[in-house]
Amino acid sequence: MADHDSILRLAEALVAELASSGKIVSTAESCTGGWIAKAITDVAGSSEIFGYGIVSYSNGAKVSLLGVKPATLEKNGAVSAAVVEEMAKAALDVSGSDLAVAVSGIAGPDGGSEQKPVGTVWFAWAIRDETSVTVDTECRRFAGDRDRVRQLTVVHALQGVRERIRQ
Repeated sequence: MADHDSILRLAEALVAELASSGKIVSTAESCTGGWIAKAITDVAGSSEIFGYGIVSYSNGAKVSLLGVKPATLEKNGAVSAAVVEEMAKAALDVSGSDLAVAVSGIAGPDGGSEQKPVGTVWFAWAIRDETSVTVDTECRRFAGDRDRVRQLTVVHALQGVRERIRQ
């Protein structure tokens, strides 16, 4: 599942679940360029469940908009668990949302390496409860061209939010 219609259906289901749970979600996106936020806000009524969408495509934007530490970027690279964790926590803090999803990856066709080939995407989901924030991170490697990698990233991010609101 990763065409535009299936992304819209997934986003519709997510918006309905967020609305019924009373939760608000925000995004911090790099490789998807705001596509996760677009998928959510394409759904009528999403203004009730969507907080912020922050596109931090460059490292400078990650630092200035989300407070990602330059040392974290230098040590781990932008496509890493440490960076998406900082992105997700910052999105949660800035927005006051209940959940935030962050993504950073290498969509291609260039930019990959042996350690981080094209299609490598790191995800983080930050969840706030009454007393703390929990962050889950995950790395996925998607096959396909740039558009396919980005579509699969959007789908996985949305599915991850759905899984976490059900917990």
